[in-house]
Amino acid sequence: MAMPKPAPASDRRISLRRRIDRVAKIHFGSGTLPRDCLITDISEGGVRLHLEAIEVQDEFVLLLSGVDVGPRERLYRVVWRLGYEIGARFVRNVARAGTG
Repeated sequence: MAMPKPAPASDRRISLRRRIDRVAKIHFGSGTLPRDCLITDISEGGVRLHLEAIEVQDEFVLLLSGVDVGPRERLYRVVWRLGYEIGARFVRNVARAGTG
C-alpha cells in the first residue's frame, strides 16, 4: 500500500482545498450591490477567487450557494493578490437579518 505524499513545505494550508470553478457573489458592505466572481478553489480555511475589473477591499462577504455547500454568507480577509486573483482566509459566518 502506497503512503500518501506529504504536502510541499511551501504549502501552508491547514485544510484540504477543493477545486470548484463556480460563480458566486462578492459583497463589500451596505450601500453596495453584490458583484459576480469566480471561485477557483475553496477550503474550510479560505478561498481563491478570480475577479476582473473589481477592486476588492481587504474584507468582504462571499455569498455562495449550491447543492454541495448550501447557502452561505461568509466573511473573508484578503491574504494575497496576484493580477486578477486573490486568496482570502475565512474569518466567520455572517448571520442574515431575521434568521436568528
